[in-house]
Amino acid sequence: MTLYIGREASKLWKRICAETSAESNLFIDNWKYIIAGFVFQYIHGVAARGVHYLHRPGPTLQDLGFFLLPELGQDKAYISEAVFMFVFLSFFLWTFHPFVVKVKKFYTVQIWCRVLAYLVVSQTLQIFTFYSTQLPGPNYHCRPGSKLARLPEPDGVLEVLVINFPQGVIYGCGDLIFSSHMIFTLVFVLTYQKYGTRRCIKQFGWSIAIIQSLLIVASRKHYTVDVVVAWYTVNLVVFFVDKKLPELSGRTNGSSLILLPLSTKDKDKWTKEENHKLLNGNSVNPADRDLQVRSA
Repeated sequence: MTLYIGREASKLWKRICAETSAESNLFIDNWKYIIAGFVFQYIHGVAARGVHYLHRPGPTLQDLGFFLLPELGQDKAYISEAVFMFVFLSFFLWTFHPFVVKVKKFYTVQIWCRVLAYLVVSQTLQIFTFYSTQLPGPNYHCRPGSKLARLPEPDGVLEVLVINFPQGVIYGCGDLIFSSHMIFTLVFVLTYQKYGTRRCIKQFGWSIAIIQSLLIVASRKHYTVDVVVAWYTVNLVVFFVDKKLPELSGRTNGSSLILLPLSTKDKDKWTKEENHKLLNGNSVNPADRDLQVRSA
């Protein structure tokens, strides 16, 4: 029994090392996409903080969701955040499963490049919409009488560029149409729908997305329109981004997956050999990979 556990642990370690080597080479080829995606997350944060300066509190607008869903109240507003964190952490961990399992359909670097592409396009559209028209925020800290509803005039540009994470993100106002929480939730669910393998998890993911939508409205964090617009906008963004980005060879059974425009190099031969080695618990020599890519 001890010998079996030791042998399996050795195979797992070799698999992790081989995957790390493969992912490192992919990251070197595509680090610009990853860095650009994360830099845009900061830009989006600055844009959300900027619109908070423009926010003017006022009476809550008439909303069908507010009429149909009972208000959770400030003491239960954490529920929607807890659901969102569960979705975020679950998806984040899933994207790294190629490091530990034998059968895998994608590389972690590739999937995050694709996810960041979805997020950048969706958030760009969001920035245009919430700067076009500022609605009075329905959240408790955005209502008249709250000290957080309006930010004092900044002393300089540097103050605007400091996001004040996480307080500045949690207590923001004005970035309403459309919901950032739903952007992330739907991008994650749609990504797993395309690249995941377990049907029950896909169904669970869509159920969580619906529950999250209802909780956001019930918590009065967004108007119903913010959630509705997010549902069709993110789905359309994912559809058109997938249409624009080229297809790359998958890792399992020669299946074809639409991932991203990571490189113009032909890596099909290396992908098949690398996948075969990983399935057998063997390491991959980056020098072999470079040699095959150059000779392709």
